[in-house]
Amino acid sequence: MASGFARAVAAAALAGSAMFVTQAACAQATNQDTDLVPDPEGPTPAAGPVEGSTDPNAIIVTARRREEALQDTPVAITAINAAMLENKNSLNIGDLQGEAPNLLITQQNSGAAAANLSIRGLTYADIEKSQEPTVGVVIDGVFIGTNTGQLLDFFDIEQIEVLRGPQGTLFGRNTIGGVINIRRTRPTFETGIKAEASYAKFGTYSARAVLNFGIGDVIGVKPFYFYNESDGFYRDGQTGERRGGATNHNFGVAIAVQPHDDFDLLLTVEKQVQDFEVVNSVITNDTELFCGFAPPELCNRNTTDDLYTVFGQPAGGSYEAPSITAEANWDTGPILFTSVTSLRKSSENQTQDFDSTYTDLYYPRRIQDYQQFSQELRAAGDLFDGFDYVVGGYYFDSEFDLVQYTKVFGFAPAVDPIDFDNNPQSVRGTTKSYAAFGDFNWAFAENLRLSFGGRWTRDEKTLRNSFAQLGLIGEGDDSFSKFTPKVGVDWRPNPDAMFYASWSRGYRSGGFSPRAATAETASTPYDPEVVDSYEIGSKLDLLNGTLQFNLAGFISKYDGLQQNTTIPGGPTGNQTITNNVGSATIKGIEADASFRPVRNLRINATLGLLDAQFDDFIAGNILNGVILPFDYSNNDPIYSPDVTASVGAEYAQPVSFGELVGTVGYRFIGKYDQQISLGPLTGDLVNGPVIVNGNDPRVRTDQQNLLDASLTANFEIGDAEAYVSAFGRNLLDDRGTTAAFTVAGLFSFASAREPRTYGLTVGVRY
Repeated sequence: MASGFARAVAAAALAGSAMFVTQAACAQATNQDTDLVPDPEGPTPAAGPVEGSTDPNAIIVTARRREEALQDTPVAITAINAAMLENKNSLNIGDLQGEAPNLLITQQNSGAAAANLSIRGLTYADIEKSQEPTVGVVIDGVFIGTNTGQLLDFFDIEQIEVLRGPQGTLFGRNTIGGVINIRRTRPTFETGIKAEASYAKFGTYSARAVLNFGIGDVIGVKPFYFYNESDGFYRDGQTGERRGGATNHNFGVAIAVQPHDDFDLLLTVEKQVQDFEVVNSVITNDTELFCGFAPPELCNRNTTDDLYTVFGQPAGGSYEAPSITAEANWDTGPILFTSVTSLRKSSENQTQDFDSTYTDLYYPRRIQDYQQFSQELRAAGDLFDGFDYVVGGYYFDSEFDLVQYTKVFGFAPAVDPIDFDNNPQSVRGTTKSYAAFGDFNWAFAENLRLSFGGRWTRDEKTLRNSFAQLGLIGEGDDSFSKFTPKVGVDWRPNPDAMFYASWSRGYRSGGFSPRAATAETASTPYDPEVVDSYEIGSKLDLLNGTLQFNLAGFISKYDGLQQNTTIPGGPTGNQTITNNVGSATIKGIEADASFRPVRNLRINATLGLLDAQFDDFIAGNILNGVILPFDYSNNDPIYSPDVTASVGAEYAQPVSFGELVGTVGYRFIGKYDQQISLGPLTGDLVNGPVIVNGNDPRVRTDQQNLLDASLTANFEIGDAEAYVSAFGRNLLDDRGTTAAFTVAGLFSFASAREPRTYGLTVGVRY
């Protein structure tokens, strides 16, 4: 059993890292490429026609706030057909992982509907509301300001566009890695319904329905309701019962008003409600303190099959997120004006057993409220023949209030952290952001076009850290601003080929440390991150338009890298702060192909190659009770696999009752690390610098081989269509971590990816 002194030291370290663990756990917890060839009917009507495009099967994207054919857009982008994802019963955007080159999306169980997103090796996976993502998720034109709330249901999606590389001109700050641009279907003004129910392994049920009807020719109404529940795929190591269950409701209504052809208004009111159990898998080993308190069988467990048996005490959360969005378009002829207004709120109440054992060593409760308001105004048109533009302004305002109660060495599973901790930590923060932007295309010579633009952004932030009994610890108030330009040129030697080159700059705002515990560290801001990306690429239509092949190569220079570090100070003896620790260089090649050799068969393939290296990474850390400079330059950047690849096929066969559609898809994701952590140490262990030789191997996920398949029978019943689909995901039962975290020599925990699952879906469309 550990000594009383060791226990006291551990308690201080844990309390000081309380905010860090619960969020950083999560934290370190495009291509111009082609995409799926569209269905034979062509793009969805809501996408609209593209001026100058004569291909009825052209894929329409809005990556540059214009409607353009994918192959005419000089941006590294993959447009993903949501219908193909529905066929394999994909539930949320997490199932996009591997569908585009150099794209990773993993679920973060320390926050509601939270995602860890990485594009081209750029990520910052932290659920703290003051810590902003590097990859933007945009839903119907609205930027989601936090990692929570990003795992959206797929059922009502029209199209998903994955934009790789900095998107600082049109999408703004905090998109230095890229953007996932999601468009949901619009009301059709006609009576119709799409509804389905499914059952899958692990007690997973879902029911979804979208109804459309019109009120005259002016108003279109689309109510929707989605529900799913699951028992979870973990097993309790003591009772044998399923763990990790959840229920999710998402409901609302979209109302479109179009009094005449020149004006339309879309109003969407919705709410997401989640109740979920949070489980962690224990991966603590005998080099860490908690092994002295936990039963021996809970130490030194592996990071594959052992992950699926859990021992932590019950923990869970609730999440409610109402929102309202209004989009208005007014076409005056010369100029198209667009306004997008949104208000989103959320409330969360979550507990989590981070030591992952039934010994009750470290168990917090987090209660927080968040809201964001955003307004964007755009004007688009042609200044003269061969010169088009999009210009606009943007305003973003958010605030949050977090209270965390922490139970450290409670040894009392029945006691709520609220009753245990009489000195909870409180963090309150605000962000105001203002931006003006412009994006321009100029066809200055035959077959040559210049694309250029820029965005000026100003961010104003405040953060206040306090404890209930100790009172105010510190607070900060500062502003950050940046101009992010982009310039590129593309050349079309013939209608079937385009070559382009571009340079763009991305910016991720600075801020204040939400876990700082002294007046000095709480009031000292960290600076913004900046990425300069250089890219060349080609987009080719080959074999009479049956093959699309796109290729891109890029180099990104990443400066001002923001990272969490733990240093001495504060009422508990140590604190976690965020500061700028170094730079990195990321190189890559991306390929994307879509081939339709015959009418009823389409084949898709992607490949991403990545070389991500820190140029320098120096941060303070504690060794033998003394803060020393640690050099992490030999560590691998997180969520940066060397290889991602996929290949998929869809075949449709007409039959007497309708149509059979079969799909099969294989995704390969190379191994990658999920946390900047301490591997073997060399160098000067007394005075520093201490050389860190790689990350802890437990935070590395092994390579993944993911195989999915489905078979769908479509039945024609009068004017309606019914369908029955059998599906399987991860058919090879590839097991391992989706997130893993080590905590300062005290303990370690992880979460697992979904094992093999299969099920059946029935539905109707009318």
